Amino acid sequence: MKCLLKKRITAVLMIAVIPLLQYSVCTAQKSEINQSITSTRKGELTIKAKRGAQVTVEQLSHEFWFGCALPDHMFVGSASESDKKQFKEKFLENFNSAVTENAVKWGNMERQKGNVKYSVIDAMLAWTEANHIPIRAHNLFWGIPEFVQLWVKELSNEELEQTLKNRTETVTARYKGRFQEYDLNNEMVHGNYYEDRLGPDITKKMAQWARTGDPEVKLFLNDYDILTGVKLPEYLAQIRKLLKQGVPIAGIGVQGHLHAETFDRVQLKNALDSLAQFHLPIRVTEFNMPGQRSKYYKDRNLVMTPEEEELKAIELVDYYKICFAHPAVEGILMWGFWEGANWIRPSSLYKKDWTLTPAAIAYHNLIFKEWWTSENGRTNRDGEFTVPAFFGKYKVTVNGKTKNIDLTKAAGKVVVAFK
Repeated sequence: MKCLLKKRITAVLMIAVIPLLQYSVCTAQKSEINQSITSTRKGELTIKAKRGAQVTVEQLSHEFWFGCALPDHMFVGSASESDKKQFKEKFLENFNSAVTENAVKWGNMERQKGNVKYSVIDAMLAWTEANHIPIRAHNLFWGIPEFVQLWVKELSNEELEQTLKNRTETVTARYKGRFQEYDLNNEMVHGNYYEDRLGPDITKKMAQWARTGDPEVKLFLNDYDILTGVKLPEYLAQIRKLLKQGVPIAGIGVQGHLHAETFDRVQLKNALDSLAQFHLPIRVTEFNMPGQRSKYYKDRNLVMTPEEEELKAIELVDYYKICFAHPAVEGILMWGFWEGANWIRPSSLYKKDWTLTPAAIAYHNLIFKEWWTSENGRTNRDGEFTVPAFFGKYKVTVNGKTKNIDLTKAAGKVVVAFK
């Protein structure tokens, strides 16, 4: 995520005002959220130098993942060179992490048996690595029957298990150490063709095969209608069962687009609290506002009114605040940010012509202003300058000399000395 936005975006931020509507969280909730953000997301950065030294502290990026999905056609495919260029520039201005939208899905990689496509993944990884963007792989398997290729369904049980093993080991070995994490078997609460065919221990086998390919691989679960509470009990039960089986779950993925034009603040917090019992990192893996139960998903021709755009901005900010305030959550990733490449177009930050929506302005204000540390001053009589700072990467300058510093949540504080 770039530490400075483009000049024209900054100009918009300075003049934009997002009106408060009745949908905002109440005053008591706001106070609790802000207190939690301060205690959960901030550490202490101390600079030691000569007494009275001039100090500047500039945040470069967040440790918390503010990410978005990468569509295939922005890397290999039909998008124009102009749109590809704009997409990548705006991505870097807004996000510090990524997820593959479709590139890793088995049905996309191997529609026909034996004809495996790696080109899109390779192009994405080349770009994310060049720009120091961590990326998650979505997904190794997707056991909803309608998303399982016909040729896979035609395999015998023995052939099926061997084919699953080959895919898992091949993909994780090929991309060893390059993906931050994988969604192992997507949406198992809603369907699991592989378990239906091969028995209840197949998920553990998948995990073991993944570790054969990459012993350091991190495997996440991922499912939907969890944060709404609808499928939360089933997800909790499934996680308990898999942990009891010894499946090495590294984290819990929860999709964030099963709400409508607004969302239930209390239920979101309750779901996150419930999932936190497992002491595993939580990522909101697929976020759209408005979501899949909105009128905009049902009627793709609807266009938002100015008032609806303002409401969308408030809903997005509240959702992000509740997630950012929760100590178990380590990131939130949008499932599209531009109308030209977003399955729910009105949920985009940018219009088709790349103009900003009110939600984009609100998002920028939140991430780059309210949750951004930028301080300057002088060291005290003891030669110290201490600031509370959001966890992330920093550029610290003392009397013209600069050092880059990592302030991590794990450490809580960091001291940097300038001689």
